[in-house]
Amino acid sequence: MGGIPVIRQIVSALSVAAVLSLGVAPDALAQKANPCAAKNPCAAKNPCAAGGKVDPKLITRPAGTKLASGKAADLVKEGERLWNDKRLSTNGMSCQTCHQGNASFQASFAKPYPHAVQMVGEKAGLKQIRMDEMVQICMVVPMAAKPLPWDSRELAALTAYTAQVQKNFKPGQAKGAANPCAPKNPCAPKNPCGAKK
Repeated sequence: MGGIPVIRQIVSALSVAAVLSLGVAPDALAQKANPCAAKNPCAAKNPCAAGGKVDPKLITRPAGTKLASGKAADLVKEGERLWNDKRLSTNGMSCQTCHQGNASFQASFAKPYPHAVQMVGEKAGLKQIRMDEMVQICMVVPMAAKPLPWDSRELAALTAYTAQVQKNFKPGQAKGAANPCAPKNPCAPKNPCGAKK
């Protein structure tokens, strides 16, 4: 009766010995068995919440500063292009990375600015923020870049487009997955190890 467990132990020991004799590390075999395991850049953490504390001076509009002006339609169009531009960041992210399908917006996004934003309170200790300042903290925290110049056309355009997105936003309408990287992970649909509910 005890023969089957003994046979399994022998086969297991032979398998490990065979693997080691081939010069292949067991981790490499595990990787080969699940090629998606190490490729998911989102597995460790949500990049949209990345970064440590932020100096509030970096993201607070200086007194007397005004955003660049221009035709509203032109600013919105340019802002939409910038919203998708990964070159604004140092880590390959864009505004769209976090906000695809209105993902990562809290219900408070529908409220007129200035208002309280949880990320801003946690990262910069500010009780409320204006829309252009919100663009700036997104530049600094998730996108790991410097804030845009306060009088730049880029900041004015991103703020104008964000205002357009806000007009069409309704709390609870996020279409994308909570994890903004999920749509980009080619392994997700075929990962047999994913949790089943």
